[in-house]
Amino acid sequence: MILVTGATGTVGREVARLLPAGQPVRIAARDPARLADDVRGEVVRADYRDQPSLERALGGVRAVFLVTSRVGEDDARIIEAARRAGVGHVVKLSAASVADPHADDLITRWQRVNEELLRGSGMDWTLLRPRSFMSNSLSWAASIRTEQVVRAVYGSSANACVDPRDIAEVAVHALTEPGHTGVIHTLTGPEGITAAEQTAHLAAVLGRGIRFEELSPAQARAGWLERYPEPLVEALLHSARRQQAGAKAEVRDTVMDVTGRPATPFRTWARDHRAAFGPA
Repeated sequence: MILVTGATGTVGREVARLLPAGQPVRIAARDPARLADDVRGEVVRADYRDQPSLERALGGVRAVFLVTSRVGEDDARIIEAARRAGVGHVVKLSAASVADPHADDLITRWQRVNEELLRGSGMDWTLLRPRSFMSNSLSWAASIRTEQVVRAVYGSSANACVDPRDIAEVAVHALTEPGHTGVIHTLTGPEGITAAEQTAHLAAVLGRGIRFEELSPAQARAGWLERYPEPLVEALLHSARRQQAGAKAEVRDTVMDVTGRPATPFRTWARDHRAAFGPA
């Protein structure tokens, strides 16, 4: 039995969908009603902060796909529960910034701690360290729909962003095949691409003019503060400055090495998700 967490999110949903049909799968979700209709497997209600629910979810499980999103103790809770339940292998979604000695923001520090917890657990582990998700561009959908504009900070800085479907496919290989124990997979797209270049691809795919507007760091900070707590906003600004310095442009061949096919380019991702940028 494989337990998939984060199945209401971008990558976990794809992992649950891509696991082989003959593979027993259990899906743990805080709110099962949010699961997509095509998610296959036994569904259990579980919360990282509810230890009995974790124990129920982990019963009889041999491997876990682990996703956490709240900065705090969620990783510690599920890793300890998995160890006690006799889980053999955990495939954890982390972040590429963990390997950057110049990355010292809240999110990166949290993921470093989480990785060390897993590596010290006694269970087999695989770490997935993706660059930014191509799906982050969905945050532009409203302004594209209503104003035909994309706004972002440091719009000429490149990021080798990766299709979440590629991350999920690598995760499925790690969960179902030998050879991934103790391995760190750093995952990128096939090119470093800027927000301005992404805007041009979206315009071409959608067949309409979309302009790019550069935000100053102060404007970006003000916008993020409307949605996120200040420590997270400072982490986002730190990450953006690292991208401006070129820290996120490097391309890796990991998707090809693991799956046997090239990583998905942004324009393909945009074409496949064009409906999200169309009329509401």
